[in-house]
Amino acid sequence: MKQMQEAYIVAATRSPIGRSHRGFFRNMRPDDLLVSVLQSALAQVPTLDRNMIEDMICGCAMPEGQQGLNVARTAVVLAGLPTSVGGITVNRFCASGLSAIQMAADRIRVGEAEVMIAAGVESMSMVPMGGNAPSFSPLMFAKDENVGIAYGMGLTAEKVATQWKISREAQDAFALQSHQRALAAQAAGYFGAETTPIEVTDRAPNLATGEVIEKKRTVSVDEGARPDTSLEGLAKLKSPFAARGTVTAGNSSQTSDGAGVLILASEKAVKQFGLTPLARFVSFAAKGVPPEIMGIGPIEAIPAALRYAGLSQDDMDWIELNEAFAAQSLAVINTLGLDQSKVNPMGGAISLGHPLGATGAIRAATLIHALQRKQLKYGMVSMCIGMGQGAAGIFERV
Repeated sequence: MKQMQEAYIVAATRSPIGRSHRGFFRNMRPDDLLVSVLQSALAQVPTLDRNMIEDMICGCAMPEGQQGLNVARTAVVLAGLPTSVGGITVNRFCASGLSAIQMAADRIRVGEAEVMIAAGVESMSMVPMGGNAPSFSPLMFAKDENVGIAYGMGLTAEKVATQWKISREAQDAFALQSHQRALAAQAAGYFGAETTPIEVTDRAPNLATGEVIEKKRTVSVDEGARPDTSLEGLAKLKSPFAARGTVTAGNSSQTSDGAGVLILASEKAVKQFGLTPLARFVSFAAKGVPPEIMGIGPIEAIPAALRYAGLSQDDMDWIELNEAFAAQSLAVINTLGLDQSKVNPMGGAISLGHPLGATGAIRAATLIHALQRKQLKYGMVSMCIGMGQGAAGIFERV
């Protein structure tokens, strides 16, 4: 039997995150966006023999339309990689990108590959949440205990807020902090090392001549963080999910477009091609919870990932906890007793955006570069998942 080997991240990058429907990626195909980020990741490892890449695993929460037809394989071909490199698209909703990293790492750890690509992509501008033609099994509505599978995410957040006694004021304060932290990180240039600038083409008709005018620009900064966010402004927002509810657009994650790519390699490949490891993949856990309170998923997944790693919560120096909703983030933080100074120090999905299947890869890129910049040892990416799951992955700086 082969001895387990380590899997190292040797490149990690992501696109800027754009607001869906009106943001800078609203007209950019997600497969084109993924190709740009993939090529940028490959450029970080120029000495790597591309023929050594075994496979690309890409997470996507709504793998249809412009991000369907196995977007992973599409990206491999369009990026000019050898045709021997495979591609598979996986879906664990909001943890799709993190699950792609876990699967890629496991292929290396069991000795089935020396080099793997893990990624995530989502265009919520082009493919709506739920897909273009969602169809629920009638069995979901046959029993009360199954109905939660079909709940809208906002309603699950309302149920978490009620059950965990998370006030509207606490949710709005958490949302404001997310924007403030993101803006401070942008001003300090902290996102620069992890972000791939993307060239965007804007097209508009010239009504006088009948021509289509094209203008190109390069985007390099996430566009979700709002300098004008205030507690007063957040307090004015209505809840669309429940009568006298507390969950609003202001204390929920933004629908977004984006992509992230990581390249993983074995120790053998690292030495063979003179690569510089950024981090070691340590452990991963995914756990199920009641669908109607899906936001608490990390409460189950985080302790499991720590247990698999043989580490404690106190060992974590940086935690990227996806801010699907302030209500569920606070429920997780309060229940597990997480150190809020270590949770999303540069903001999260409320301010930066949440492009569903891409978020795990994006947050992993943020974490890995933060560990390098701050010279910290251990970090974690965690999120809740629609239909009642939670996931967590642990990384170690090397």
